[in-house]
Amino acid sequence: MWTHPLLPAPLEWGMNSPHHILRTIFGFEDFRGLQGETVAHVIRGGDALVLMPTGGGKSLCYQVPALCRPGTAVVISPLIALMQDQVEALRQLGVQAAYLNSMLDFETQRDVESALRSGQLRLLYVAPERLNTDRFLALLDEVTVSLFAIDEAHCVSQWGHDFRTDYLALSLLHQRYPQVPRIALTATADEKTRQEITVRLGLNDARVFAQSFDRPNIRYAIAPRQNARAQLLKFLRTHHQGDSGILYCLSRRKVEDTAIWLVKEGLRALPYHAGLSPEVRQDHQRRFAVEEGLIMVATVAFGMGIDKPNVRFVGHLDLPRSIEAYYQETGRAGRDGAPANAFMLFGIQDIVTLRQMLDESDADENRKRLERQRLEAMLGLCETTLCRRQVLLRYFGEEPAKPCGNCDNCLSPPASWDATEAARKALSCVYRSGQRFGVQHLVDVLLGRSNDRIQRLGHEQLSTFGIGKDINEKGWFSIYRQLVTLGYLAIDPAGHGGLKLDPRARPLLKGERELMLRKDAEAPLGSSNIKGRPARTIEETRLFEDLRILRRELAETQGVPPYVIFQDAVLDEMIRVRPQNLAAFAQLSGVGQKKLERYGEAFLNALKSHRR
Repeated sequence: MWTHPLLPAPLEWGMNSPHHILRTIFGFEDFRGLQGETVAHVIRGGDALVLMPTGGGKSLCYQVPALCRPGTAVVISPLIALMQDQVEALRQLGVQAAYLNSMLDFETQRDVESALRSGQLRLLYVAPERLNTDRFLALLDEVTVSLFAIDEAHCVSQWGHDFRTDYLALSLLHQRYPQVPRIALTATADEKTRQEITVRLGLNDARVFAQSFDRPNIRYAIAPRQNARAQLLKFLRTHHQGDSGILYCLSRRKVEDTAIWLVKEGLRALPYHAGLSPEVRQDHQRRFAVEEGLIMVATVAFGMGIDKPNVRFVGHLDLPRSIEAYYQETGRAGRDGAPANAFMLFGIQDIVTLRQMLDESDADENRKRLERQRLEAMLGLCETTLCRRQVLLRYFGEEPAKPCGNCDNCLSPPASWDATEAARKALSCVYRSGQRFGVQHLVDVLLGRSNDRIQRLGHEQLSTFGIGKDINEKGWFSIYRQLVTLGYLAIDPAGHGGLKLDPRARPLLKGERELMLRKDAEAPLGSSNIKGRPARTIEETRLFEDLRILRRELAETQGVPPYVIFQDAVLDEMIRVRPQNLAAFAQLSGVGQKKLERYGEAFLNALKSHRR
């Protein structure tokens, strides 16, 4: 029979109240936001659609009801790594949890199934592909299911960026088990995606619990790419020396090159993309989970379900495809609620690349139209002079009352300038040169650079040759980038990134319209003085490092990530409160009964060895 020698029998918790479970098992005094209402609704047997930001505590919305209702909760999760992390975290709390996936050998799978049949499990995590099999459904027919939790529910959306075909079949849960409550959860869903989740999962009668998507602990900063490596290196060394973070790139080659370069610069970095073998990807993801101060350079193949709470920064070295993707990816920073940075470098080539990829894709015209709208919204976020957070939240249907004070535009308001004449020169150069050349060639013409290509094409004879010497190269790139973003210039998909005039450019060319553009700032990305970051004394810093060493040693003996023992926020609270006994230690947020029994004495001894 499958058992864990350190875990109590789960069935004895069945009659406990949700608040008692929250305190004794999870170590929290009160529910946050809409957690309490959601938990009560699901315990009563109601269906729910939960929309909460990353780090907002979605997991508790089904984990607590799972410990209140009789039977086993079945959690549908899209990633093996996510299942493993969540099960390990639950076991640390004394909860009988397990997962079934393709990584388990036959004997272990049989033991888990036996534990499920005998009622030993309170939560079982499975992938949608397994749940949709006749064999697994027949197994569920034999047991009492307390609830179904559909995590990362946006994967059901065919319009979304993480679509999974097998999520479409999850509507069968409502048909086959109509009396079992279902709770679908996601941190990323615009209105169209929410509607699709509701329809495809048969959640028409479900109560919607929509919490603000705001992540106030994240500082957003977006800047034009000028010297990307110099900008990145300055940011990392100035603000995040020794921190864990994620850097996103569009291409596999850029991922590899960036990771190699960072290592040469003395930083610890690993690549992650779909071109690596499954074994290498799994190893790199494991190392990112358990090691401190590691930078993961990745394509979007990495990230969904990353539970590491102390990711202190997420950087985009290329433009994301949509605000949904940007929000989800930046949301992997600061899951512990502590301050974090989200920064992005972008350039006109990103726009060219993404639009070409979209135009050349096999998607139908409706899909392409929607994706163009999403890209335009992303570009609008990049070029706005308004509060970034307000623009971001408005996209998800929220209306923030005031600017956030914690983004680059709020902290260093950008200047604008009358670019009407410069824009007319730029547009005229596109027209005079035949509407088929990229930005670099157009800038060379405007600056009067008589290189071999310009001479071969005869472009030194153009009336626009040399008329832009009053603006430097960087300035012209900024102008062209914003003209493309604003729709005055279109990218010719058949012309290898060549620019052509959009009909809306006509009034501007004729002098019938004025144009104000954003002046690119030289402000550094991010900040080490992030709002809310606790300042540690030298002694507190030493103690924090000693506690991290103890945490890592305990984690290594059990083969789990360090944050599963205690998150950084708990270590900081230990330093602030300095509990002197187990009773005081038990009052720390995040310290439940089992963690108190397992780790209380060890951390108390470490604290006592440091005198104020």
